[in-house]
Amino acid sequence: MSTATTRRPVEKDGSSTTANHPGADPDTARRTARGRVAVLHALRYAALLLVLGVMVGPFLWQLSTSLKGLRDQVFGYPPQLLPHEPTLSHYAAVTETVPVLRYATNSLVVAVSCAATNIVFGSMAGYAMARMTFRGRKIVFACFLATIIIPFESILVSEFLIVRSLGINDTLLGVMVPLAVTGLSVLLMRNAFAGLPAEVEEAAVLDGAGEWQRFWRIAMPSVRGTMAVVGIFSFVFAWDDFLWPLVVLSDPGNYTLTVGIQYLSGTFTNDQRVIAAGTMMAVVPLMVLFFSLQRFFFRGVGEGAVKG
Repeated sequence: MSTATTRRPVEKDGSSTTANHPGADPDTARRTARGRVAVLHALRYAALLLVLGVMVGPFLWQLSTSLKGLRDQVFGYPPQLLPHEPTLSHYAAVTETVPVLRYATNSLVVAVSCAATNIVFGSMAGYAMARMTFRGRKIVFACFLATIIIPFESILVSEFLIVRSLGINDTLLGVMVPLAVTGLSVLLMRNAFAGLPAEVEEAAVLDGAGEWQRFWRIAMPSVRGTMAVVGIFSFVFAWDDFLWPLVVLSDPGNYTLTVGIQYLSGTFTNDQRVIAAGTMMAVVPLMVLFFSLQRFFFRGVGEGAVKG
C-alpha cells in the first residue's frame, strides 16, 4: 500500500512560500517597530501638552486679562489671548484701591515666620522620629500622619477658639500659630534623617558627642536640600492661605495680601481686568521664589525627602 506524501508548494525559483512570509522580513519588522515607537512618542507628547495646557492655561489667561485694554474683550469669542492694546494701568488701579505694599508685607512676615518654624520644629520632630528610640514612637508618628489627611475646615472652629483664648486673635501671630509646624514638614524631615547612614553618628557617639550635638552639627547640615523643600512648601502655603486669615483677622491693617485682594471683587465687580491684575500681584512673588530656589528644591527631592 503506497503512502501519499504532501509536498509544499514551491515557487518558480524553487524556494518555499513559508520562507518568504512577510513576518520573516527583518526590514519590515524594523519599520513596524519604528512606527510603534513613533506613535508612543506622539501620544506621550500629546499627553504632556494637554497637562501643560491645563496647568499653565489659567495663569496665562489671567496674565493676559490683566494686560488687556478697555477695547479688548475679556469674554469674547473666539478667545483672545494676546491683548491688542496692552497696558499696566490696571496694576496701578490695584495699588490705588488697596494698600498692596502693607498687605504684602504682612503676608511676607507670616510666610517667612511659618517657613522658619516649620524648618526648626519639623527638623526636631523628624529627627526624634527617625533617630531616637522612645515608648510610643509609632503612635506619635501616626498622629503626625493623621494631621495630613484631616481637612482644616473640620477643625477651624476649635482652632479659632484656641487662638481667641490665647488672646492673639486679630493679630499676625494668631495667623502664624496654627501654621507653625505641619505633619507634612515632620514627615519630610523624618524621611530625610532616616536616609542618613548611621555609621556617621556612631562615630560621633564614640567621640563623645551628645544628642543635640549630633542633631545640630551632623544631621542638620546633611539635609539642607530637604530643609529647602520644607521651607518652600511652608512659605507657599502660608502666602496662599485665605480662609484662616479671613476668619482670624478683623482689622484691615492686619490683612494679608490674599484677604486684602478680595476687596477688588466688590469694588471692581464689572472690571475683571483689575481683579486679574490683583491676582497676578499675589502670584508673581511665589514664582520668583520658586525659580530662584528650584535647585535646592530638586536637590532635596534627590535626598529622598519625599520617599516613604
